[in-house]
Amino acid sequence: MNVLTSPEAMTAWASERHGDRIGLVPTMGFLHDGHVSLMKRLRLEVDHLVVSIYVNPLQFGEGEDLAVYPRDLPGDLKRCKEAGVDAVFAPEELYPQGFQTSVSVHDLSQGLCGDRRPGHFEGVCTVVARLFGLTRCTTAIFGEKDFQQLTVLRRMTRDLALPVRIVPGELIRDIDGVALSSRNKYLSDPQRLQARTLHHALYAMRDAFQDGVVGVAELVAVGAQILNVDSLDYLTIADADSLAPLATVDRPARALVAGNVGKTRLIDNIAIGPDFPWT
Repeated sequence: MNVLTSPEAMTAWASERHGDRIGLVPTMGFLHDGHVSLMKRLRLEVDHLVVSIYVNPLQFGEGEDLAVYPRDLPGDLKRCKEAGVDAVFAPEELYPQGFQTSVSVHDLSQGLCGDRRPGHFEGVCTVVARLFGLTRCTTAIFGEKDFQQLTVLRRMTRDLALPVRIVPGELIRDIDGVALSSRNKYLSDPQRLQARTLHHALYAMRDAFQDGVVGVAELVAVGAQILNVDSLDYLTIADADSLAPLATVDRPARALVAGNVGKTRLIDNIAIGPDFPWT
């Protein structure tokens, strides 16, 4: 397994494999089983698998946890090797001196996490666009846990006619049902119990829909009775493609929740309604 620590090394490695199928798993490190599931899924579809590890400062806002974001490069490299990764791109710095370009997907970046984290998705799009260029990837995979991010990046790739196929990766849960996240390490035992209420609320909403309730206000009320967070950003149901809020679940949709347990911000979501045609 190659470990590449500069943009120049990454492009040189990718250029030597011109014409092959290169798959990319973009991460910020501190890898968990959710990341590994993305690697294993993409490993089956490409000739060469690249994992990027870079804590991207452009997607952190003022007062967020950039300085203390968990890091474990030796552990990450071990996980990547065990998953059959061909190259890990772990640069100390990703952006050259004088870098001044940004990429923004306007409407999809508004609402949901975009309201709570202004500038976040612009930072995500910018780093991903640069990673696409440096790795020369033909396919990239993003987990469904960050559903707004996945939707934004699919739109960015389509709008800019980038020759990269976006693959959605299944949301992976821990044994207690909590969606896997690098930030879960911040949770105390009592807070972990609170964190479980996110998926309990979402599942209750889906169960109510399957029992015949289609009004979003009624479904959200079901989830709100279960949810126990210290501060709530949103609990809603949105169109699975446009992320527009819905009044009635009559199309592929996503039930989404975000809020803080203590100082830790958690997000979760599940599909609700007809299946979404990812292709």
